[in-house]
Amino acid sequence: MRQTLLQPKNVQHIPDHLEEGVLYISERFNICSHLCACGCKEEVVTPLSKAEWRIFRDGDLVSLLPSIGNWNYSCQSHYFIEQNRIRWLPGMTAQKIERVQKKDALDLQRLLDQGNASPKTDLNNPSPKKSRDSKNKNGGNADEKSAIRRLAVKLKNFFN
Repeated sequence: MRQTLLQPKNVQHIPDHLEEGVLYISERFNICSHLCACGCKEEVVTPLSKAEWRIFRDGDLVSLLPSIGNWNYSCQSHYFIEQNRIRWLPGMTAQKIERVQKKDALDLQRLLDQGNASPKTDLNNPSPKKSRDSKNKNGGNADEKSAIRRLAVKLKNFFN
Protein backbone atom coordinates (compact mmCIF):
# COMPACT_ATOMS: atom_id res chain seq x y z
CA MET A 1 0.00 0.00 0.00
CA ARG A 2 1.37 3.41 -0.98
CA GLN A 3 2.58 5.53 1.92
CA THR A 4 1.65 9.18 2.30
CA LEU A 5 3.65 9.86 5.49
CA LEU A 6 6.95 8.72 7.01
CA GLN A 7 7.55 9.13 10.73
CA PRO A 8 11.20 10.03 11.48
CA LYS A 9 12.97 7.88 14.08
CA ASN A 10 16.49 8.68 15.31
CA VAL A 11 18.62 5.55 15.79
CA GLN A 12 22.29 4.71 16.37
CA HIS A 13 22.19 1.84 13.85
CA ILE A 14 19.67 1.07 11.13
CA PRO A 15 17.73 -2.00 12.33
CA ASP A 16 17.80 -5.27 10.39
CA HIS A 17 14.01 -5.26 10.01
CA LEU A 18 12.41 -1.97 9.03
CA GLU A 19 8.83 -0.96 9.79
CA GLU A 20 6.64 0.51 7.08
CA GLY A 21 6.04 4.22 7.43
CA VAL A 22 9.24 4.92 9.41
CA LEU A 23 12.25 6.93 8.23
CA TYR A 24 15.25 5.74 10.27
CA ILE A 25 17.92 8.41 10.73
CA SER A 26 21.43 7.58 11.98
CA GLU A 27 23.38 10.77 12.62
CA ARG A 28 26.33 8.67 13.77
CA PHE A 29 26.71 7.03 10.35
CA ASN A 30 25.23 9.84 8.21
CA ILE A 31 22.58 7.60 6.70
CA CYS A 32 18.81 7.23 6.48
CA SER A 33 16.78 4.19 5.54
CA HIS A 34 13.13 3.30 5.03
CA LEU A 35 10.96 0.78 3.23
CA CYS A 36 10.00 2.00 -0.22
CA ALA A 37 6.94 4.22 0.04
CA CYS A 38 5.18 2.37 -2.79
CA GLY A 39 4.63 -0.63 -0.54
CA CYS A 40 6.94 -3.06 -2.37
CA LYS A 41 8.92 -3.50 0.91
CA GLU A 42 12.33 -2.85 -0.69
CA GLU A 43 14.84 -1.20 1.66
CA VAL A 44 15.80 2.30 0.53
CA VAL A 45 19.20 3.52 1.78
CA THR A 46 20.02 7.22 1.52
CA PRO A 47 23.59 8.16 2.53
CA LEU A 48 23.86 11.75 3.73
CA SER A 49 26.54 13.89 2.08
CA LYS A 50 26.93 16.91 -0.18
CA ALA A 51 26.81 14.66 -3.27
CA GLU A 52 23.99 12.37 -2.18
CA TRP A 53 21.12 13.30 0.16
CA ARG A 54 20.69 16.04 2.72
CA ILE A 55 18.25 16.05 5.57
CA PHE A 56 16.47 19.14 6.84
CA ARG A 57 14.54 19.42 10.10
CA ASP A 58 11.78 21.76 11.14
CA GLY A 59 10.88 20.65 14.66
CA ASP A 60 9.48 17.12 14.30
CA LEU A 61 9.18 17.48 10.53
CA VAL A 62 11.89 16.04 8.27
CA SER A 63 12.62 16.61 4.59
CA LEU A 64 15.13 14.63 2.53
CA LEU A 65 16.55 16.08 -0.66
CA PRO A 66 16.92 15.37 -3.52
CA SER A 67 14.11 13.02 -4.52
CA ILE A 68 14.15 9.27 -3.99
CA GLY A 69 14.38 7.46 -7.34
CA ASN A 70 14.10 3.69 -6.89
CA TRP A 71 15.05 2.89 -10.47
CA ASN A 72 16.93 -0.31 -9.60
CA TYR A 73 13.79 -1.78 -8.04
CA SER A 74 10.96 -3.27 -10.04
CA CYS A 75 8.55 -0.58 -8.75
CA GLN A 76 10.76 2.25 -10.11
CA SER A 77 8.97 4.61 -7.69
CA HIS A 78 9.98 8.25 -7.55
CA TYR A 79 9.06 10.63 -4.72
CA PHE A 80 10.13 13.42 -2.40
CA ILE A 81 10.04 13.26 1.38
CA GLU A 82 8.91 16.73 2.44
CA GLN A 83 8.01 17.51 6.05
CA ASN A 84 7.31 13.79 6.72
CA ARG A 85 4.97 13.60 3.71
CA ILE A 86 5.49 11.65 0.50
CA ARG A 87 5.07 13.70 -2.66
CA TRP A 88 4.82 11.32 -5.59
CA LEU A 89 6.49 12.17 -8.89
CA PRO A 90 5.76 10.79 -12.35
CA GLY A 91 7.88 7.98 -13.78
CA MET A 92 10.94 8.73 -15.88
CA THR A 93 12.13 7.35 -19.19
CA ALA A 94 15.09 4.95 -19.24
CA GLN A 95 17.20 7.65 -20.93
CA LYS A 96 16.39 10.24 -18.25
CA ILE A 97 17.11 7.71 -15.47
CA GLU A 98 20.47 6.92 -17.07
CA ARG A 99 21.37 10.64 -17.27
CA VAL A 100 20.44 11.20 -13.62
CA GLN A 101 22.42 8.15 -12.46
CA LYS A 102 25.51 9.27 -14.43
CA LYS A 103 25.29 12.77 -12.96
CA ASP A 104 24.91 11.34 -9.44
CA ALA A 105 27.95 9.08 -9.95
CA LEU A 106 30.02 12.03 -11.22
CA ASP A 107 28.98 14.20 -8.27
CA LEU A 108 29.95 11.46 -5.82
CA GLN A 109 33.26 10.81 -7.56
CA ARG A 110 34.08 14.53 -7.55
CA LEU A 111 33.40 14.67 -3.81
CA LEU A 112 35.53 11.58 -3.16
CA ASP A 113 38.34 13.05 -5.27
CA GLN A 114 38.25 16.21 -3.15
CA GLY A 115 38.77 14.12 0.00
CA ASN A 116 35.38 15.03 1.45
CA ALA A 117 33.63 11.66 1.16
CA SER A 118 31.42 12.17 4.17
CA PRO A 119 31.40 15.48 5.92
CA LYS A 120 29.82 15.25 9.36
CA THR A 121 26.33 16.47 8.67
CA ASP A 122 24.69 18.78 11.17
CA LEU A 123 21.06 17.90 10.53
CA ASN A 124 20.02 21.51 11.13
CA ASN A 125 22.84 23.02 9.03
CA PRO A 126 23.11 21.43 5.57
CA SER A 127 26.45 23.12 4.74
CA PRO A 128 28.98 21.35 6.98
CA LYS A 129 32.68 22.20 7.02
CA LYS A 130 35.23 19.49 7.71
CA SER A 131 38.98 19.16 7.81
CA ARG A 132 40.58 16.59 5.51
CA ASP A 133 42.51 15.17 8.46
CA SER A 134 39.49 14.61 10.65
CA LYS A 135 39.65 11.45 12.75
CA ASN A 136 36.76 9.67 14.38
CA LYS A 137 36.66 8.56 18.03
CA ASN A 138 38.31 5.25 17.21
CA GLY A 139 41.27 6.97 15.54
CA GLY A 140 40.37 5.95 11.97
CA ASN A 141 39.93 8.33 9.08
CA ALA A 142 36.22 9.14 8.89
CA ASP A 143 36.38 9.79 5.12
CA GLU A 144 37.84 6.35 4.41
CA LYS A 145 35.29 4.60 6.63
CA SER A 146 32.48 6.52 4.99
CA ALA A 147 33.71 5.63 1.50
CA ILE A 148 33.82 1.96 2.51
CA ARG A 149 30.29 2.19 3.96
CA ARG A 150 28.99 3.79 0.77
CA LEU A 151 30.62 1.09 -1.33
CA ALA A 152 29.00 -1.57 0.85
CA VAL A 153 25.58 0.08 0.43
CA LYS A 154 26.01 0.29 -3.35
CA LEU A 155 27.11 -3.37 -3.51
CA LYS A 156 24.14 -4.42 -1.38
CA ASN A 157 21.76 -2.54 -3.70
CA PHE A 158 23.48 -4.01 -6.79
CA PHE A 159 23.13 -7.62 -5.61
CA ASN A 160 19.58 -7.26 -4.32
